[in-house]
Amino acid sequence: MKNSSIVLASASPRRSELLESAGIQFRVVPADINEEPFPGEEPVDHVQRLAEGKARAAAELAEGRFFLGADTIVLCDGEIMGKPKDAADAKRMLNKLSGVPHEVVTGFAIYDRERKGAVVEAIRTKVFFKKLRDEEILDYIATGCPFDKAGAYAIQGGAAHMVQKIEGSYTNVVGLPLCEVVDALRVIGALGN
Repeated sequence: MKNSSIVLASASPRRSELLESAGIQFRVVPADINEEPFPGEEPVDHVQRLAEGKARAAAELAEGRFFLGADTIVLCDGEIMGKPKDAADAKRMLNKLSGVPHEVVTGFAIYDRERKGAVVEAIRTKVFFKKLRDEEILDYIATGCPFDKAGAYAIQGGAAHMVQKIEGSYTNVVGLPLCEVVDALRVIGALGN
């Protein structure tokens, strides 16, 4: 798809792969912002704020017109799960997710430098994990896969066998709700017809 200078404000290879799979041309300019939640901040507000913050931060670093930022969290029993700090944190997260449904929430923002405004959305997907055995958790942690993933797992990788079902967008769980992002890019004029 043709574009008018789209910049992805993320170093995530998964987000890049998803955009590439849709035929979208873009450049990557990672934006580093503080990702700590504000006290009392609601999960949807949190991911939307971070997504827009990343998009606007990338606009300070690079040329272009449209800047796409995104942030994904896992929400389980009211806890916002970002990326685990270490193996013990990954084990704690996976134990908490074991056998219970949880939500993956991805906020995305497309900042339009020309119009000086942003489209900001959040998409929720419900994920159901099977009951995990301790050795499954430890084996998965040993792969190193959990450490750069919200909730300590990647549905598209080594954790696929842990997921019984999902309700909602699969690509949202991967890290970017592609259907909604492509629609938003089209609506704001970043893509051709």
